[in-house]
Amino acid sequence: MAAMLVVTMLATLLGQSTPAWARYASLVVDGESGMELYSRSADTPNYPASLTKIMTLYMAFDALKRGKWALNTRLKVSRRASRQPQTRLGLKVGQTITVRDAILALVTRSANDVATVVGENLAGSESRFAASMTKQARKLGMSRTTFRNASGLPDKRQLSTARDMVRLATAIREDFPKYYPYFRTKKFRYKGRVYRNHNKLLGRYAGTEGIKTGYTNASGYNLVVSVRRDGKHLIGVVFGGKTGARRDRHMIRLLDRGFSKLTRFAKLQRPPLPWPRPNGQATDSIQLTAATDTALRESAVESVAAGIEQASATAGSDGLPPMFAGNRNDKSMAQAVVRNWGIQVGAYSNNRPAEAVILTARIHLGPAIEHGRERVERVRRRHGVIYRARIMGLREVEARSACAILLIKHLPCVPVPSDVEVAEISARK
Repeated sequence: MAAMLVVTMLATLLGQSTPAWARYASLVVDGESGMELYSRSADTPNYPASLTKIMTLYMAFDALKRGKWALNTRLKVSRRASRQPQTRLGLKVGQTITVRDAILALVTRSANDVATVVGENLAGSESRFAASMTKQARKLGMSRTTFRNASGLPDKRQLSTARDMVRLATAIREDFPKYYPYFRTKKFRYKGRVYRNHNKLLGRYAGTEGIKTGYTNASGYNLVVSVRRDGKHLIGVVFGGKTGARRDRHMIRLLDRGFSKLTRFAKLQRPPLPWPRPNGQATDSIQLTAATDTALRESAVESVAAGIEQASATAGSDGLPPMFAGNRNDKSMAQAVVRNWGIQVGAYSNNRPAEAVILTARIHLGPAIEHGRERVERVRRRHGVIYRARIMGLREVEARSACAILLIKHLPCVPVPSDVEVAEISARK
């Protein structure tokens, strides 16, 4: 008896801690463009735990969309389903549950017995359902995901990645806009009991619209979340949190960082920077026409080369942008606007780190701006001398695109006209 008690206590203690094989991974992307804003081990296979139920719900939504099920269709509960471990809804063998209640139970309670019910009623058995889930995952581009059950209960062969989970979260929103709002459900009442959603960001982090948490001893605390705020949309994934609360706090930090980056990218497209006049004197402000904005200010966030191609596509036969179509003789002004730009990638207390960061920037940007001129400028300030690290001699679109890439790499960058002095943006010794 004493030995059994010791074993039970050890099992309990082990169950309360996150074991070493719960590996951390995370990914945050712009939900509209798919642009990666933060990534750590995003392609490392991990145990999805109850994130699996996002795919189970995908299959249920698909059955509704195809007319195979209706929300009031009643699903039968098998003996196997009734014996699934926690968390559960407590279904009994022979009982039935509507599709609507099954969806809500998966979204809020993350009920394992309900997941098995959905799988068995759709495919005849949970194993066949898991094979269908994996097949659907491949269609969605989830190349590193394999499902072995409908619930996410422990199975060493059931694996996924943060990147695949972003693909799934994106697909379920785009493919089933009618049913996707179920993920916003904060609580669900069933047979006199109220079940609250495990996703604590709902109602606590502004703009959260779902979608799913997950946990097993082997996986740690997982979370996939979708957030819309101020016209921006982020999708975030975290695997391997040590506790639910720490996972949530970490996700919030990643999302805050993501929203901040999107704000900086928006400023890159239309920043309040003065435009140079032909005589080298900067104007306070010039309102650009829509054609000019498209030709010169469009920033290709994913690639410097793409930005250059866009600028070239809008240029005339003499290489000048549309804003000078009516006055091709004024090439001095055109040359100043098109070529007198650059990027500032840091300001330092001595020249060595300034030279080093320019080299780092070139490594990340590649040959697309190899024509840019490296320049370390010694500038005297009231508090001392600083050394500005710049790459000049770029077109405006090249400078903005380059900064977009460097910001993704967590490197400081500001696009600057050649006659504009930028305040210190980094001070390291």
